[in-house]
Amino acid sequence: MNLALFDLDHTLIPLDSDYEWGQFLVRIGAVDADEFAKRNAAFYAQYEAGSLDPVEYLEFALGTLAQFPRKQLDAWHRQFMDEVILPGIRPAATDLVKEHLRAGDQVAIITATNRFVTEPIAKVFGVDTLIAALPETTADGEITGKLVGIPTSGKGKVTHMNAWLASQGKSLGSFPRSYFYSDSQNDIPLLSAVTHPVATNPNALLKAHAEAQGWPILTLFDD
Repeated sequence: MNLALFDLDHTLIPLDSDYEWGQFLVRIGAVDADEFAKRNAAFYAQYEAGSLDPVEYLEFALGTLAQFPRKQLDAWHRQFMDEVILPGIRPAATDLVKEHLRAGDQVAIITATNRFVTEPIAKVFGVDTLIAALPETTADGEITGKLVGIPTSGKGKVTHMNAWLASQGKSLGSFPRSYFYSDSQNDIPLLSAVTHPVATNPNALLKAHAEAQGWPILTLFDD
């Protein structure tokens, strides 16, 4: 059995689910359009540049979720999946995940985006294990706006992955091959940790790094 890890945004789907969720909230009138769109765009630009403070962003994203009852959030998310996510999913991406699942590999999606936004997306890909930023919830499932633990971004992805494997009595060394597919230079720490890093739909910074390291480059879509 090998290990196959996947980033989500711009890797398995040709968009940023966190950013698009924010834009969706603006479109349906759930948040103040001008103020929210301005902050959302600024954070996204920081992410693209590799300068995003993940805690600051998550406090913003989770604080937005905390403004609404969970029942309302879940209803909006179903609409978001139908209107934004499902139309964007490409067969090449689902086929790649299925290839690893059919091979009997241990598969996980590991993303910096929070679990509320990404869990339904992981289910579409047939992936049961999702490592994502975890929102704190009350006993009855309401989102408080706080983050549980450390962000699942950058070196944090390595920390979370190691903890997940350790909970099973495993480590990266337990697998003959370990794959990680990602589009972003932000994921170089985890890409460098696995035996088979794959720069997938890479941005310019990751593409240059991958070429210098001799890592394979995979294009699943051109969006």
